[in-house]
Amino acid sequence: MATRDLYEILGVDRRATQEEIKQAYRRLARETHPDVRPNDPTATERFKEINEAYSVLSDPAKRSQYDRFGQIGADRGPFGGSSPFDDIFDMFFGARPRTAPAEPAGPERGADLRYDLEITLEDVAWGVERRITVPRLETCPACFGTGAERGSRPETCPACRGTGEARVVQRTVFGTMTQIGPCGQCGGTGTYIANPCRQCRGAGRSEVQREVVVKVPAGVEDGMSLRLTGEGEAGAHGGGRGDLYVVIRVAPHPVFTRRGRDLIGELPISMVQAALGDEVQFAGLEGTETVRVPPGTQPGDTLTVHGRGLPDLRGGRGNLYLNARVQVPKRLTAEQRALLEALAEQLREPGSRAAKEGAGEVRRGSGARSPRRGRRPILDKMRGLLQ
Repeated sequence: MATRDLYEILGVDRRATQEEIKQAYRRLARETHPDVRPNDPTATERFKEINEAYSVLSDPAKRSQYDRFGQIGADRGPFGGSSPFDDIFDMFFGARPRTAPAEPAGPERGADLRYDLEITLEDVAWGVERRITVPRLETCPACFGTGAERGSRPETCPACRGTGEARVVQRTVFGTMTQIGPCGQCGGTGTYIANPCRQCRGAGRSEVQREVVVKVPAGVEDGMSLRLTGEGEAGAHGGGRGDLYVVIRVAPHPVFTRRGRDLIGELPISMVQAALGDEVQFAGLEGTETVRVPPGTQPGDTLTVHGRGLPDLRGGRGNLYLNARVQVPKRLTAEQRALLEALAEQLREPGSRAAKEGAGEVRRGSGARSPRRGRRPILDKMRGLLQ
């Protein structure tokens, strides 16, 4: 009986109906019949494998037994193999000799691999294509996966004579007990490589460094995994390749932080720009951006630039939110100081002369100047001096 999964041989799901199994068998039988492929040396073995799989899955009783135990035929009691009684008999009185050689090891799928790829926030905004180098096991090019040196091939294991089993016999009060396990020399395969391949040392696979191209889509998120089918390790005994999973790591950005598809940052502005308003340019992820600062902007106010965040994998784009950071000059010239003092007088700021005089100035009557008059000219003059 074939060692591969029977459903996989016929290319059907485990929940397939009997009609679907029949249709799959007929299609494969027509395609793989030795008469149809006279030049294919594997056609006969493949055709036999398909027939064996169909003989089990087309029989409801055998299919049920296979689904429960994963095996049908010589190794199961109901179909001609050992029964529970046979196992008890073997335990106490010694196992009966088995002359059939072990079946060759079936194909094994290669292992999946993981690679952590660090990208920048700019890469998230635009998408990026990277070339990475991945160490992985590949089928040995010298022996083509057989493990044997060219001109030779695996031989019958001399230790177990091809059975793949090692037996240890012990005498107990109940009789002779035989303990059976995989052969230590061939690992249970029944074959032995007398002349191993010098390049892979008999393993059939060797580690190489492979360059793989990874296309990272715009809008990808930190921790997201990209699957590259068939870029994992090569399988053993002709098995399929595994997959490569590239895990995305987004590096911290010196200016912006991410919140979903939105970006958060700071916008430094002068106190004159905050008071009078302005259009301010700043460096965004995708080039120079312009944001309007409304008059009277307070420190910490949030300014929104719509549609200038990050793209979304599902479509659309986020916003850019800038927190106003009002910068106060640390050193002033005499002219700048005089202007600020004049503005403080106009605004009646605490500590100014006008604030100290307070109500006394108001009592002097109509000759007193309105405290609000003249603020704009002072601020306009300060714009040139303080920026």
